[in-house]
Amino acid sequence: MKLSAPRRALARVTVVLSLALSLATGTAALAGAAHAAPVESGSLSFSGDPGDYISGGQSYSYSTESRDGFNASASTDNRVVSLSVDGANGDWWSLDLAAPSGKALTPGEYTGATRYPFNGSAQPGLSHSGNGRGCNTLTGSFSIQRAEFGPNGYIHTLDATYEQHCEGDTAALRGEVHISRPAPPAALDLGLDVALDGTAGSLNGKATVHGTVSCTEPVRVTVSGGVTQVRRGVIIRGSFTTSVACEPGAAAEWTAAAVPVGTTPFQKGDVEVEARASAVDPNYGGIAEASETVAVRLGKG
Repeated sequence: MKLSAPRRALARVTVVLSLALSLATGTAALAGAAHAAPVESGSLSFSGDPGDYISGGQSYSYSTESRDGFNASASTDNRVVSLSVDGANGDWWSLDLAAPSGKALTPGEYTGATRYPFNGSAQPGLSHSGNGRGCNTLTGSFSIQRAEFGPNGYIHTLDATYEQHCEGDTAALRGEVHISRPAPPAALDLGLDVALDGTAGSLNGKATVHGTVSCTEPVRVTVSGGVTQVRRGVIIRGSFTTSVACEPGAAAEWTAAAVPVGTTPFQKGDVEVEARASAVDPNYGGIAEASETVAVRLGKG
């Protein structure tokens, strides 16, 4: 069943307003959530009793084999799984399954669920909505038969069934979801080295430092930090930033110049260098970092 454009727009606005309300009331609906990624193999099927508001008493079935679009992610602590389905026929649905606060989703029965993300810390959370329909309040339960996760909210496999009752009605919606992905790739790992020598520019007063970075995926790495020197009771500080292309298996060299704050230039002698390397993980979208603080000897530049 397809929605007309006005109804679809209204439904999207309702979702946005619900999210805004959750944030305003201190419920961090998306806290710790990871980037939703396409599902290579997945299915969602559900049906409702006569009188169930969400399903309208009908049955629905979607799968990647039928060219329906699936996106899914877990929270970084594996407590919440979120699924969205864009049917090839124009239908759209979302499903959230959440363990109580402080617990990861593992195989087992989750009873006494209420509407996610308003379920509170001690109760499981559940929410199935879409096609312009959602519950203001709900009760229900779900069962996890299999749940395997990778880093940063990557869902490897998920098999679950659930039952939802809107607004305290006896009529139920019952569904099941299956997700299967390849084994998760390793998260991006960075290495950072700061060389123990540098130069103090005699003309511009800058401190030039250098080193290498290493990576486990092809990425562009940003190296930034600060240089601190004490000369005759005066503290000299400056910051630096640069970026380099990094390939796995080979160290990439970086060089950066720290501009002193104020009128006192960096001078020959010892300095403290605090450096940080960062890059976007190409597989998971998060930020990988490495840091190092070392004493560096500046020579004349």
